[in-house]
Amino acid sequence: MKMQNFTMHHHLACLLLFSGPLLAFAMNTPENFLQCLSLHSENATSISKLVYTPINSSYSSVLDITIQNLRFLTPSAPKPLLIVTPLHVSHIQAAIICSRQYGVQMRIRSGGHDYEGLSYLSKVPFVIVDLVNLRSIAVDVEDETAWVQSGATVGELYYRIAEKSKTLGFPAGVCPTVGVGGHFSGGGYGTMLRKYGLAIDNVIDAQLVDAQGRLLDRESMGEDLFWAIRGGGGGSFGVVVSWKVKLVPVPSTVTVFTLRRTLEQHATKLVHQWQLIGNELPNDLFMRVILQSYNSGPNGTRTMQASFNTLYLGGVNALLEVTRSSFPDLNVTRQDCTEMSWIESILYFAGFPIGEPLEVLLNRSSNTKLFFKHKSDYVKEPIPMSGLEGMWERFFEEDEGVAQMIWNHYGGKMAEISESALPFPHRAGVLYKIQHITAWTDGGNEVASKHVSWIRSFYSYMARYVSKSPREAYINYRDIDIGTNNMKGDTDYKRASAWGKKYFKNNFDRLVRVKTAVDPGNFFQHEQSIPPFSF
Repeated sequence: MKMQNFTMHHHLACLLLFSGPLLAFAMNTPENFLQCLSLHSENATSISKLVYTPINSSYSSVLDITIQNLRFLTPSAPKPLLIVTPLHVSHIQAAIICSRQYGVQMRIRSGGHDYEGLSYLSKVPFVIVDLVNLRSIAVDVEDETAWVQSGATVGELYYRIAEKSKTLGFPAGVCPTVGVGGHFSGGGYGTMLRKYGLAIDNVIDAQLVDAQGRLLDRESMGEDLFWAIRGGGGGSFGVVVSWKVKLVPVPSTVTVFTLRRTLEQHATKLVHQWQLIGNELPNDLFMRVILQSYNSGPNGTRTMQASFNTLYLGGVNALLEVTRSSFPDLNVTRQDCTEMSWIESILYFAGFPIGEPLEVLLNRSSNTKLFFKHKSDYVKEPIPMSGLEGMWERFFEEDEGVAQMIWNHYGGKMAEISESALPFPHRAGVLYKIQHITAWTDGGNEVASKHVSWIRSFYSYMARYVSKSPREAYINYRDIDIGTNNMKGDTDYKRASAWGKKYFKNNFDRLVRVKTAVDPGNFFQHEQSIPPFSF
């Protein structure tokens, strides 16, 4: 309770720096804002139970439960003036109207996985609209579609699909606790991206509340706005309440394996070969590489380990034919492989032991939270052996197990979709995508600067081997090192395009035009939101 009181007093003290409506807001937050919400909600009686202020005993637990990055789970991190957890669309509409009236910023959170915490942090007075209660999922097997609300997790979506069908799936991410709203807004990919593309390549309708508080669907929002919300990043265009997705066929049997190879087992050569074969592999095969270092001997000798983490949409016999012809040096055997259902493969890639009950997909918060800083890159030419060896040397400079890279083959369906079809532009010509990871628990935030410095230095080393002009990045691997808006109400196009072109390439200009048309006053904004032209 003491901490909550401290938080409240800290915020009130900060707010005294502001004048006018914000000062009034600070001194009368719960009553005034609650009155405003009640006035504008269809279901006014329940709204007070859905709002948490710093003096509420549940405020901290509601705020903290889906914060995934422990770097931002600190007493000094900026806290919202209040948290609204809507049950109905009218509660979202009311929150928008009241936030505008009081001149406070709104942050929208579905799963809390934003790598830089932009769904629950702000340097100016703000409220959070947390979509945790809006997570219904309606699967229509006959039509092969589903409506899923933004507060649902991808794990919940997979579970509900599998509950109805053993031969339908959906191509979204491998982490089951990720919220659908943010995941779809930035693209969303998983083990079937080479077969079916991204999550957003399979979205066919949506419901969105805009900056005026209007509820729109695909028809009423128009094709420009519908284009923008499918990959243009969360928190720029409105609050997407729900998405209609096209489900995809999956075989009744899929096959998985994970083969681990160290430097002593020719990992460098195998990783080099992996780069060359990616675009030649059948679309039914997904093989990512996870790279990390560890101590391999009693005297602290370091080595690298490459894990070839694989899903094949079919049986083991067909998979072995593919690996023998395309990647014989990996030496995959029948004993390495396990046949299972598609939904069981979701658990396998999420790191659960084989045989774990499917209900673990319904857990909304991860058991293991970490301190982390991540980055991303796109590779268009194979990295030479000397480049790989240079990476290993730099990995050995970081603490054991802290640094990781995850490489995902592109090609297949990804190469068939035009880069302007949706805001997500990383399509033909990409060999693979890299997620750069540094994640730790030991030492907490005291050692953050050391690990963040390491990943920034490693990212600089990688510049020569990755995409250029722009150096491309994936918006769902949010990275504010590549640029931010200044958040003083005068974000200009030139400043925003510094980071925007890396995420969206030439699609950034179209996103700015859409933003200008639908939210010219820049109500929906954060450090990397799309600005309208007038700002």
